[in-house]
Amino acid sequence: MAFAHSPARRAALRGAAGVALLSLAPRRVRAQQAAALVDIAGRRVQVRLPARRIVLGDGPLAYVVALLRPDEPFARIVGWGDNFRSADLGGYLAYRQRFPAIDRIPTFRGSNVGAIDIELAISLAPDVVVLNLSSRPAAESSGLMARLDQAGIPVVFVDFRTRMFDNTARSIDIMGELLDEPGRARAFLQFRQAQIDRVVRPLQEVAHRPSVMIERAAGLYDDCCLSYGDGNFGELVHAAGGDNLGSHWLHGTFGTLHPEQVIAADPEVVLVTGANWTLYSPAGDWVNLGPGADPAAGRDRLRRLMQRPAYRALSAVRAGRVHAIWHPFYDNPYYFIALQRVAKWLHPDRFASLDPDATFRELHARFLPVPYQPGYWLSLDNP
Repeated sequence: MAFAHSPARRAALRGAAGVALLSLAPRRVRAQQAAALVDIAGRRVQVRLPARRIVLGDGPLAYVVALLRPDEPFARIVGWGDNFRSADLGGYLAYRQRFPAIDRIPTFRGSNVGAIDIELAISLAPDVVVLNLSSRPAAESSGLMARLDQAGIPVVFVDFRTRMFDNTARSIDIMGELLDEPGRARAFLQFRQAQIDRVVRPLQEVAHRPSVMIERAAGLYDDCCLSYGDGNFGELVHAAGGDNLGSHWLHGTFGTLHPEQVIAADPEVVLVTGANWTLYSPAGDWVNLGPGADPAAGRDRLRRLMQRPAYRALSAVRAGRVHAIWHPFYDNPYYFIALQRVAKWLHPDRFASLDPDATFRELHARFLPVPYQPGYWLSLDNP
């Protein structure tokens, strides 16, 4: 990753250390103290708490910060990956409308943490760098971890992606410790668990698990079919009472299925992920999902995607059991919303009274600083 600033700008950052965003005065100031924190990788890390200057290795971690500090979510962020904007433009714009100063947060480009401009990262003078657990191999092999350690900058790993059900609670607690918001962290986790239980408990004796083909980022690339193994959305589909095709062939969280495998399996349900990827692929056939997305345009895209060779003859397509859901649920603590929506698609009779839209509205009303806008999922059969 390379930070989007010139050498002259680097000098300014060394002096001012990104104070532009910190002009949003914190609600309260508690004296920092050295503390030991155990991150999701099991590492014991010495950090000065509360952290006042934070670099987010992945921009979408902003969704975690927003629910813990809704009044001023970005006041402590001094740098982040630009994939909040590039991988979820709709979500980014919703937050920019409420917090226009986010455009001034220094960003680093790309998706490989190992290519980060280390000198500039150090010049931002963060109290801590927060990385996703999946970034650990690249952070170690690139020398990023060693250089930050030499500079006295701690790295803390969290995980909302690889094992979302197992690691989200501890990761939220970690972020709550960093931000001095343990009470909000607990309140969110209680809400999250209650919403998960509304799905998991009724499925304890499910008789039939519909087979599900999940295509990751459908239409963003020419090839078909990126999918999930037994982690991430694969894990979510299993928890929602489905049988994920990718779990039968893919070893690990992510992988690719051949169209012939999909055709031979003839899944009962097709689920694709999408988002506003205008900055990635302006001419792509991806399904635009996210706050305020146009469902009619999204269905047109989804119909075109189902005309590809892997799908056009499937019984799921003929029956209209084809759905699209917001891709950023895949590394987001709000994934339990997707769990409810997928469970209702797979078992509509069992979950007739479950309203994922109402759950998402309540999440926004109780925890988030931006108003809820529908647009996070759609179906060809318009349920």
